[in-house]
Amino acid sequence: MSKPEPSRLFIPLLAGASLRDRMIGSIGALMGIGLAGLICAAMFPASMPWIIAPIGASAVLLFAVPSSPLAQPWSIVGGNAISAIVGIVVAQAISTPALAAALAVSTAILVMSLLRCLHPPGGAVALSAVLGWSTFASHVVDFLVPVLINSLVLVAIGMFFHRFSGHSYPHRARPVDGKALVPAPLGLQMADIDAALDDLGETFDISREDLALLLERAEVHAASRMGKS
Repeated sequence: MSKPEPSRLFIPLLAGASLRDRMIGSIGALMGIGLAGLICAAMFPASMPWIIAPIGASAVLLFAVPSSPLAQPWSIVGGNAISAIVGIVVAQAISTPALAAALAVSTAILVMSLLRCLHPPGGAVALSAVLGWSTFASHVVDFLVPVLINSLVLVAIGMFFHRFSGHSYPHRARPVDGKALVPAPLGLQMADIDAALDDLGETFDISREDLALLLERAEVHAASRMGKS
């Protein structure tokens, strides 16, 4: 098996990623976590955590991949809050830590999926509830409130930040401004995309609308290239 070229290892993992976008993501996380921490520290009494660790993962999605369905406001706020509740319920019901941890994360995934707010850091929130249960078992509000307020504050900062970052947030698929349309030969429809997704049998971190827009633009460039040749 051939080894990958060293230079290939440093190509951005995400499609469309650029150095500018990575810098924007880094600056956004700096501002988001910093401001969220300051705001929450001022709001909460000393006995409550001013920020929870999974919010760091939420910041990665919010600022580095704001177009991801997993990074939208309902995904962040709903996913984290619902996972916190699931983790607390499981921790109360199951006394074996390893079993409780596994059940909390798996249940959180199911509930988030059903409520259309799947958010990867939510699994860490549910796990944190189980692992920290002995610490806040008698005052669960000290865990639930930071999770909810951290998430709300982070989303609010993200919405303000992305007004100036050049990214749409909350994300909406939108045509490319200033790009002339070239008649595309195939005319993909959403039903075609759904059929292709069914064929592949995989789940992708991109909305159907963004995927349709991306393929339409690819058709435009392909038609333009074929016309020139």
